[in-house]
Amino acid sequence: MGPAGPAGPAGPCAIVLVEGMSDQSALATLAGRLGRDLSGEGVFVVPMGGATNIGHFLEVFGPRGFGVRLAGLCDEGEEPAFRRGLERAGLAPGPGRAGLERLGFFVCVADLEDELIRSLGVAATEQLIEVQGELGPFRTFAKQPAQRARPREHQLRRFMGTRSGRKIHYGHVLAGALDLTQLPRPLAGVLAHF
Repeated sequence: MGPAGPAGPAGPCAIVLVEGMSDQSALATLAGRLGRDLSGEGVFVVPMGGATNIGHFLEVFGPRGFGVRLAGLCDEGEEPAFRRGLERAGLAPGPGRAGLERLGFFVCVADLEDELIRSLGVAATEQLIEVQGELGPFRTFAKQPAQRARPREHQLRRFMGTRSGRKIHYGHVLAGALDLTQLPRPLAGVLAHF
């Protein structure tokens, strides 16, 4: 249990801070597949609207706020912002990713979609896109001059961010297809933290 915050003792509540709603969707899907009821356990996955907002969320939920148990998930490029936010909130993570992970904060290489695609593989990801009725649009996207020379994994990641709501949808779809015995390390780590 965390220290008492401005609203009283934190109790058993825990917050997992994530960058966006696609992360929230993927974690909720995985938790359900693992037989966990996060909200029933008092664990709430909170999308911050971007990693740069971590300072605000740590003010509210961290040791100087409500004092709840915390964890988080961020993209590789946002690791410095997460680290600075944690340090400013009084949660010195220590050196390297191991220091972040001790606090329950895990880094996706390069981002959540990359972790999911690498875990599933390109062929399985394309099959899932086909099942969603979007293989044609994906192929059209992959033929665009800016995309042609890029690796297929990168094309898949970029495609998922091309339309509003698509990343959230595929966070759920891809997480729903993962082999539960071989979860991406950051996702397994953040779920195992509580």
